[in-house]
Amino acid sequence: MKTVCVTGASGYIASWLVKFLLHRGYTVKASVRDTNDPKKTQHLLELDGANERLHLIKADLLEEGSFDAVVDGCDGVFHTASPFFLETTDPQADLIDPALKGTLNVLQSCAKTPSVKRVVLTSSMVAVFANGKPQTPQVVVDETWWSHPEFCTQTQQWYFLSKTLAEDAAWKFVREKCIDLVVINPGLVIGPLLQPTLNTSSAILLTLLNETYPNATFGWVNVKDVANAHILAFENPSANGRYCLVESVAHNSETVKILRQLYPALQLPEKFIHGMTGGRPVRGPIIAIGSTGRITG
Repeated sequence: MKTVCVTGASGYIASWLVKFLLHRGYTVKASVRDTNDPKKTQHLLELDGANERLHLIKADLLEEGSFDAVVDGCDGVFHTASPFFLETTDPQADLIDPALKGTLNVLQSCAKTPSVKRVVLTSSMVAVFANGKPQTPQVVVDETWWSHPEFCTQTQQWYFLSKTLAEDAAWKFVREKCIDLVVINPGLVIGPLLQPTLNTSSAILLTLLNETYPNATFGWVNVKDVANAHILAFENPSANGRYCLVESVAHNSETVKILRQLYPALQLPEKFIHGMTGGRPVRGPIIAIGSTGRITG
């Protein structure tokens, strides 16, 4: 099987991506910031096939040329590495620079590597819908939508801004360098964790365990579906453009009802907070469809 690269391999989506790639017989060159940190690497090293076909390589998003060795000899590159948190006092250093400069650093390494046939970039639905347009139940949000940097800045949605700028820069770069790029735009990703620490998207569920919960609507998708979508985007020759991944759209009141049914012993809130508060959640219903090049598999 082919050799592929996964950046930010210790992350939530990336860990499942590595697991599924190994299961399919790929050799995986995986970048991590610290190869000696067991919290970042142990769960990867314990995956089936890791002993034979997983190679962990240290790389830093902000270090130019850092990914040359990771990408070298790879047929495909999955760029998932990007910081994801919602509260920051320095958005430029914490979110925007790693996302934007990191994406360009990885793509520059790809441009120098003739073996790379396709790059699959992990973007987000936050790079799609944050533009101030109405999002009523009748509105379909699809891959032709783009978030507006000005709107993200005005509303201080710094994570939204980082993903929007990074994806926009990626498309401009690959058009200039003639690199085959497919972009995956998932909604809020939940599901089983492989890594030992709680990730940001899963932690959002904890906001529903207070006396009240945020008056917000989210588009949800399972982490296994997202990981498999990345692989299909690489393997399917017809895959192209952007793919919005949202399996279900639900107001927090609906999510609380589901949690109450699954975990009746939990003391769950009975009412929500009026207005937008807390972790800057998705606003308005979202119905997402894929791009015109349909992925099947």
